[in-house]
Order: sequence, then C-alpha cells, then structure tokens
Amino acid sequence: MHIFKYSPRKGTKAAQMKKQVDGKIKEERSQKLIVLSDQNEKEYNEKYLRKEVEVLCEEKKDGFYQGHTKNYIRVKIKAKEELENKIVKVQVMKVEKDHILAEM
Repeated sequence: MHIFKYSPRKGTKAAQMKKQVDGKIKEERSQKLIVLSDQNEKEYNEKYLRKEVEVLCEEKKDGFYQGHTKNYIRVKIKAKEELENKIVKVQVMKVEKDHILAEM
C-alpha cells in the first residue's frame, strides 16, 4: 500500500476547491492506513512461514544478506557463503516488522 497525504498544488483545480480536508484529519487517516498496511503485510508474510521461497540476494548488511522474493517480500538471510547477486532457495523462519528471516 502506498499512502500519502494530498497537499494542494498551485494552479490545479483541486487547490481551488473550497472544502479542503483539515491537516489533522489527513494525518489521522494516514496513520490509520499505515497501521492497516503493516497489519496486512504481516498477515501476508506469515503465510510463508516454514515454506521454501526463492530470493534474489542484493547486498550484505549488518551480517545478513538482504533481498526480495519474486513477490517483493523483503528477506534477510544469515549465511557464511557469498550470496550477493545470486538467487537462492531459503526456508522462512520468522516474520519481523518489515521483512522475513530465512535460512539456507
């Protein structure tokens, strides 16, 4: 989900509309959508627990190879071998806030 608050742009028809939504209301709505998005992402990722997925390993950071599955799930893998720029099959072990942890 991509969430952003509308802000009037000079010269547009929308900027000339009289009934603009208050900034506080926009913020409240955005926060509710962010919470919903995080919840949906977690529930979606949990469907992959203990399943095998393919990951394109993009970089090594903080001791983990990081990459994405074919359906854009962010994955962190602890591995001793060189995995950068490789597609590997891994087992999903744990769902974190914005990624999953996996093992070879």
